[in-house]
Amino acid sequence: MAIFTDPIKEYAEFGPGDAEWLHLLVGDWQLVAGLAFADLALWFPTPDGSYVALAHVRPSTTHTVFHSDFVGERIRADLKPLVDLARQSQTIERSRESDWTTEMAMRVEAVPMVRNGRTLAIITSHMDLSSSRMPSRLELTYRQCAYDLLHMCTLGLWPDFASPTGSRRGAPRVGDGLIRLDAEGIVQYASPNGVSAYRRLGDVESLEGRSLAEITTGLLKDRRMVDETLPLVVTGRMPWRTEIESRGVSLSLRAIPLRNETERFGALVLCRDVSELRRREMELVSKDATIREIHHRVKNNLQTVAALLRMQSRRMDSDEAKQGLEQAMCRVATIALVHETLSQGLAQNVDFDELTGRQFRLSAEVASPARTVRTERSGDFGELPSEFATPLALVINELVTNAVEHGLHDRKGTVWLTASRKRRGDDAEVPNVCVADDGVGLPEENRSEGLGLQIVRTLVTSELGGSIEWKPREGGGTRVDISLVLDHAAGR
Repeated sequence: MAIFTDPIKEYAEFGPGDAEWLHLLVGDWQLVAGLAFADLALWFPTPDGSYVALAHVRPSTTHTVFHSDFVGERIRADLKPLVDLARQSQTIERSRESDWTTEMAMRVEAVPMVRNGRTLAIITSHMDLSSSRMPSRLELTYRQCAYDLLHMCTLGLWPDFASPTGSRRGAPRVGDGLIRLDAEGIVQYASPNGVSAYRRLGDVESLEGRSLAEITTGLLKDRRMVDETLPLVVTGRMPWRTEIESRGVSLSLRAIPLRNETERFGALVLCRDVSELRRREMELVSKDATIREIHHRVKNNLQTVAALLRMQSRRMDSDEAKQGLEQAMCRVATIALVHETLSQGLAQNVDFDELTGRQFRLSAEVASPARTVRTERSGDFGELPSEFATPLALVINELVTNAVEHGLHDRKGTVWLTASRKRRGDDAEVPNVCVADDGVGLPEENRSEGLGLQIVRTLVTSELGGSIEWKPREGGGTRVDISLVLDHAAGR
């Protein structure tokens, strides 16, 4: 979510780690809202004695009582006394029945977020009691779990900095399955979804009254593959996550130890069947590996074609035929170089500077085997879409070859390659490429384009949606400017 503490940075007196602690809370309090069957709001005191709402979360287990978003607004006058009381007492305070409105019976609790003896903020919990009915055992257990977690907030014991802070992909949620343990790791309660998750692993008995650690380890067929965090998770001793697999079922487990002022008195273990998620991830990994292998094989095949062309050119008696095969060989090698780069990663973009650094010098050397040609490159292409890389690499190859063979015909010289990026008025990126040489310059009379220049013009205008211009270089020689539109190629 957005950095919700930004509006209070001017007057908030946070100590080391205080802001991070509140962010951990907001990152994980959907769990508490689901267990409490209540909306939660986070209030921060303002310099004028009021409070401002920093965040709001709705429960996933019941309907919300607040349909409008009030984040950033000041606290209501009828709620402020309860929040003031909780802030001063540093204990959970509950509204009285006489405070209920005629429209809705709502239980409101104010929970101070206390850290290092200071009340940083206050959570208010709003639970609708208007649809009165006898709560089930599941609901009573969930509410008790929510109270235990909120009570830990008043002691600065939750959220815990040791809790998992990485990707939440596949992380268990309240509705996926909940198991409550006592201090010895014995199951006190297991929700229906929690029981179903363990049945899919192969356990057919009731979970309650049994050690979750013994149940879990008894279901594992290959214990050599067990994560070392598993014992600490299934006993509820550490606030970590782990994953187990048995009989083709993958189960993600997350433990939250429950503590008071003196000891750990139990734990919550959330469980989720992530078998389908892991199967899809394996399919993606397999697909990515297949794509890399295809690029690798295409590269190998193109290199084989280039080698065959090289062998054929050596047997040619005609210099013109030999030169034509060598040019074809260089073009095939350029395409092979692009596929080699694509085979080394999964990204949709290609580091074109690395690719060009290898290709630029090679193109000049192939075109000038009998004389010395210097190459100088400046500017950065950056990352370009993969479909953009092959035609642009071919264009650069043809222009460098043309500069060496015609611009620097039978003489030493230098070929420059310059890259830059500019933004148009519509914020689209426009890459500019310049290939220049200090050779003989453009011919005085128009000459018919050879195959190489025809390839360049077709690729620039059709494949890359850009424009190309030949003009004299200041100081002598020829300069070729190419303007491309990156979003055109990227959106093909």
